[in-house]
Amino acid sequence: MLSAFLLLTFALFFSQEKKPMFWQDIQNFKKQDLETAPPKDAILLIGSSSFTKWKDVSNYFPDKKIINRGFGGSRLTDLNYYANDLLNYQPKQIIIYCGENDFADDDKLKADVVVERFKTFYKKIRAKFPKIEVDYISIKYSPSREKLWPQMKEANKKIEAFMKKEPNSEFIDITKVMQDSNGNVRKDLFVGDMLHMTPEGYQLWASVMLPYMK
Repeated sequence: MLSAFLLLTFALFFSQEKKPMFWQDIQNFKKQDLETAPPKDAILLIGSSSFTKWKDVSNYFPDKKIINRGFGGSRLTDLNYYANDLLNYQPKQIIIYCGENDFADDDKLKADVVVERFKTFYKKIRAKFPKIEVDYISIKYSPSREKLWPQMKEANKKIEAFMKKEPNSEFIDITKVMQDSNGNVRKDLFVGDMLHMTPEGYQLWASVMLPYMK
């Protein structure tokens, strides 16, 4: 009886210890913000590892103030979960790259589910920042995730249609610039995992993003 009680206590203790996914990343952002106050009227990047790994993003946009809050292999569900923390800034513009990992997480996932997850996050942004510019970067077609491209293409199309109707919102399509002259995805823009990008890939993203940046 006693051992059962101890086991239960043990289990409860450890279940309380288990932190939600990416919890540590969010704590790191908070620590960073305490150590160095984030700039006001900056461009806030929120999203998954394509932003996380863009450590030198400020070098690509030397005349812009940028706060990069890309974390881990986050999904739109994570952006929604941590929305209060991620939106705890005073930006003049928010640019989002997220959605790719939602599909990678569940390859049967319908595009509509991802679109709804994005709309939920978009509404959370608008509740706090009704007037600022909010942009969404299209989901890239990573060669390692080719079997997911049909759902991703559908999600891109639907998010683009949604953003077109919203005021102060843009859909930034990076898919074309990542193709060769035959319309195929350029594998040379990806590192060995065929998921994350080379500096040239980021350079191409920057060229497309710049005209949209405040």
